[in-house]
Amino acid sequence: MKTESSQANHQRSHCIPYQDVLNPSQLRAVMFNDGPLLVIAGAGSGKTRTLTYRVARLVEEGVSPHSILLLTFTRKASTEMLSRASRLLDRRCEKVSGGTFHSFANGALRRYAPAVGFKAGFSILDRSDAESLIGMIKKELGLTSQKRGFPKNRTLANVFSKAVNKVISVEDVVFDDYPHFSENLDAVTSLFNAYQERKARHNFFDYDDLLVYLHRLLKNHEDIRESVSSSYRYIMVDEYQDTNLLQAEIMYLLANKNNNVMAVGDDSQSIYAFRGANFKNIMDFPKIFPGTIIIGLEQNYRSVQPILTLTNAMIEQAAEKYDKKLFTQKKGGLMPRLVDAGNENNQSRFVTDKIKEITREGISPGQIAVLFRAGFHSFDLEIELNREQIPFVKVGGFKFMESAHIKDLLAHLRVIINPYDRISWYRLLLLLNKVGPKTAHDMYEAIANERAGYTGILTVKNKPKRLDGFKPLEELFANIDSRPLTVAEMGEAVLRYYHPILKRKYDDHPKRLKDLEQLLTIMERYRDLEGFLIDMALEPPNTSVGDRLSAGQHDDERLVLSTIHSAKGLEWHTVFIIWALDGRFPSVHSLNNQEELEEELRLMYVAATRAKENLFITYPGQIYDRASGLFLGRPSRFVDLLPDSVLERYTVDLW
Repeated sequence: MKTESSQANHQRSHCIPYQDVLNPSQLRAVMFNDGPLLVIAGAGSGKTRTLTYRVARLVEEGVSPHSILLLTFTRKASTEMLSRASRLLDRRCEKVSGGTFHSFANGALRRYAPAVGFKAGFSILDRSDAESLIGMIKKELGLTSQKRGFPKNRTLANVFSKAVNKVISVEDVVFDDYPHFSENLDAVTSLFNAYQERKARHNFFDYDDLLVYLHRLLKNHEDIRESVSSSYRYIMVDEYQDTNLLQAEIMYLLANKNNNVMAVGDDSQSIYAFRGANFKNIMDFPKIFPGTIIIGLEQNYRSVQPILTLTNAMIEQAAEKYDKKLFTQKKGGLMPRLVDAGNENNQSRFVTDKIKEITREGISPGQIAVLFRAGFHSFDLEIELNREQIPFVKVGGFKFMESAHIKDLLAHLRVIINPYDRISWYRLLLLLNKVGPKTAHDMYEAIANERAGYTGILTVKNKPKRLDGFKPLEELFANIDSRPLTVAEMGEAVLRYYHPILKRKYDDHPKRLKDLEQLLTIMERYRDLEGFLIDMALEPPNTSVGDRLSAGQHDDERLVLSTIHSAKGLEWHTVFIIWALDGRFPSVHSLNNQEELEEELRLMYVAATRAKENLFITYPGQIYDRASGLFLGRPSRFVDLLPDSVLERYTVDLW
């Protein structure tokens, strides 16, 4: 392994006072020059700051912004980092190549698609589109009429996606996660193969294909790999612990030429195996990139020391990890408390009463979070909160783009860009009264045969008679075709047409209309429709649907209830971790699987490190688990054996 002294910079004159604004570990990472670098960034240790300053430092020292690649897991993260770097230095930082793995893959494949057997003008299927296509093929294969239960479209899409992201077979996914469908394994496998063939035939990529084909492109075409790899002198990757096997291999191929790759992440926060994240990626990084320098960021800027002392002791139980001890310069702080609540309702009442007490002390409800491993863990608490009239928002799982009314509106816009998008035509035609699948099929074939683009609907022969909505649909596309419109104006035209359909389809149409109006606001930022639709497919925004928290917004008057997976990256003044009961957290199912048990330990660690000032870990005893036939009464093994010096134990009197 290289010594860090061999990477030391020559003394330079900088306009940014790096030594004054960075701690010693951050400074070493920011000033690191050539070769592979792994930054183990503990919770709350300023990893975003480190990446931002390194981008600014490289540009300040004359590295071409176009030769720097910053890969993140959300578009928002890369945008914010490059925006901060620009404020630190100047607008040159805006020219750095930043984005998600999927957006980078989209750009590369638009350029080199023929090398992997596709046309450059491919369409991207988002999850809902993929499910629709799977449903079409399933019906064609006659699988819906089987006597025994057959997986729903969403389940099949999950199976296919997991197989791709984990680089394992469909058979393995079915046996591991859906054994009750094992009798249908041959049919599921045939459907997967037909789905792959249909996408290729129609020039479709689904979300996972972007990584699959980028990997294939870089691995099988040396000339293209050399060209792409040589374009980037420095590569930086955020949240490396969340990468899957394909992403790690893509990283290796991209760094092929210059080998200047910086991975930033925290092994202790690797909690997304169910999405395909591979914990081994961050652990094996020094093996994959020989000569790796490892720098640990251990100074925490979030939590008081008693919380860090607890989390340090908690993660020490991990069998495989990078050693680190988080510390802070913040003074004071109460010791975290482990609360034996006796039973579930006692737990709910304890949490509710403690929240009322904390808010009376001046802490706003929005600065308090209740975290849990699974969504059903909060049901009893929700009843108590409603009884005490404490407003709350429950976060987790719901995506803006999964809503049917958003999909309906976008289908009308998709056919403008791709007039032969069968899935979108079917969706918008099926919205019409008296149009079923056969009529939609016949109408699509007639429109496609016109070869006149989306305006083929205006000239198609044998138009269906007595269809109330067909004439307004014709008028919509005639209006869009008649004059140049901005992206937002096109959206407004579609919304005017769609509004009567919305009112007919949904009882809660006023709420859904607000979502569509928010979509129009998003559209105002785009100059071209194709760019907007690509972004919607690659990374749709989260927003408010019903009583759900909006991404990027913070309601200070409502308590937050959240799954731990949805809470990662966030922080609160006070955190309650409920149902810390052995057999529930960790779950009974994970007790005999060491890898799953280790991930649940990391999940508890992530939950605890969200707290800034107060941390309560609670568990109900006297619980009968029907699945295992066991009575559960011990606190989670992740906290049960921790010393009293790091965790105060407390028993609630039964009401």
